[in-house]
Amino acid sequence: MNLLSLLLQAAAPAGQGGGMSGILMMVLIFVVFYFFMIRPQQKRQKEIKKQRENMQVGDKVVTSGGIYGKIREIKEDNTVIIEIAENVRIKVDKSSVFLSLQDAQQGQQK
Repeated sequence: MNLLSLLLQAAAPAGQGGGMSGILMMVLIFVVFYFFMIRPQQKRQKEIKKQRENMQVGDKVVTSGGIYGKIREIKEDNTVIIEIAENVRIKVDKSSVFLSLQDAQQGQQK
């Protein structure tokens, strides 16, 4: 037997309508998970993707490793050159770069 049938049998009372209520309960749990966990995460990912597409030279950023710097160059191969100190530049993957919190807050105030 598979796991779903075991769960349905355990959740169903002895009456005949118990099978439908068990299925309804599983659907309800899925709907709650979708609206409280999956959907907000998808919105957040779309927002981050939009921010990465709108990055420009001179934006202050932070990498996923916690390195702060300024974008000096955006390459076509999905990499970014970031200046972390005077004349110190690193090349990182664009997917590991986020706009710094300070820049994001200033953008919302304008």
